[in-house]
Amino acid sequence: MTSHLGTSLATASALLALACLETPAIAAELPAIKTTDQNAVPECVTPGRLMSYVKSRNEKLDPKFEEVATDYMRHGEELGLRWDYAFFQMLLETNTLKYTGDVKVTQNNFAGLGATGHGARGESFKTVSDGVRAHLQHVQMYSGEKVENPVAERTRNIQEWGVLTKWQATIKSPMTYSQLAKQWAPTSRGYSKDVETLAGLYFNGACKDADPHPELVQEARAGRDGVKAVDASGEAAPAGKGAEIAKKAIAEARAEGKERSGLGAANLAKAAATTETAGASAATSNSPPVKVLNSTAASSDADESAPAKSVAAAAKPAADKSDKPATASEKGAKIETAALSAPLLGQAPPASTEAKSDAKCRVFTASYGGDKAIIIKAVADAMTNYTVLDVNDGAEKREADAYIGAYAKGGESVGEFATQDKALEKAFELCPEG
Repeated sequence: MTSHLGTSLATASALLALACLETPAIAAELPAIKTTDQNAVPECVTPGRLMSYVKSRNEKLDPKFEEVATDYMRHGEELGLRWDYAFFQMLLETNTLKYTGDVKVTQNNFAGLGATGHGARGESFKTVSDGVRAHLQHVQMYSGEKVENPVAERTRNIQEWGVLTKWQATIKSPMTYSQLAKQWAPTSRGYSKDVETLAGLYFNGACKDADPHPELVQEARAGRDGVKAVDASGEAAPAGKGAEIAKKAIAEARAEGKERSGLGAANLAKAAATTETAGASAATSNSPPVKVLNSTAASSDADESAPAKSVAAAAKPAADKSDKPATASEKGAKIETAALSAPLLGQAPPASTEAKSDAKCRVFTASYGGDKAIIIKAVADAMTNYTVLDVNDGAEKREADAYIGAYAKGGESVGEFATQDKALEKAFELCPEG
């Protein structure tokens, strides 16, 4: 077990508590350590917002800690922990990464592991990522879950010696951070409250602000959920590849006057109409009007009056096209979509009117009319579809859920961006062949 670092924060804690009087209080009992459907990390907790919060409290942050929140999210999600409260605990232990106690900044020790007071500096870790994982594994151990291959020697020893076993047996409900605090810092009566205060300031402050770096969420999850940037050959896409392709697509779209839908695939709406199967029907009368530009269909002389293919049919994330996105219909939202492939990369489209493509992913756009954008990822028929969805500020989740429910069954939001251009840049990093 570790002790508090000795960085007395009594004065700071008092000021924090005073600040919190102006905002709604959070729950007195800190949440359970392990995540569940009812105990998930709030959506507003993102690496971008967390680092903005940290920098507002530490203007001289060491540059090596720029990705520390991304590491907490990456390792925390992998271990199934409420990593947000571990992050707030880290801020308390390190005095907002200022390291004013026994542990030094060079140690990459974010929880005082082994720092038992009286000048004992504790363990050191080679990288920031190693230090973050060591902290989170130590928290995982407190939850009663066995830690495989502990990074920290202290975690290994406590686990092997069964130091916490007897105490853990007395806890009949899921272990909480409040219970952890009593053992982690037994001589500090205000440890749990200090963590709560830091969390409260975040949830009533930065949590409500726009995410300055939404792409960090995707970075934290890259490689773990199968989402990564690759080029058409299946190799990792080179740095800047997504930005280069996105800029080209946007430039071509603007030249054609189709910023929201065409993205450079001129006149493909006509071609898409010819690929509609005999038994297919358009979206229901209560669904938003849909326009599709699909570059995998190539006929250039299609009847302009033919009905456009529905998004569900083009992207194929949903078999049932009768589902209705409630918020979309209420808002009268217009959704326009483009699947980009050969024309975007300077290649001739296939001559057949059938939608044939060797690509393993596609990029679409859709819009509820807002200025912000999110990326929706959905997989169907061995094809991964990335939709850059324009959403309205404050309605991001509702509109994303509506789109996923109607057009991308089983899909998920994998990034939130301030502008469509930024979202497109990231989408083409994820799917350069799109």
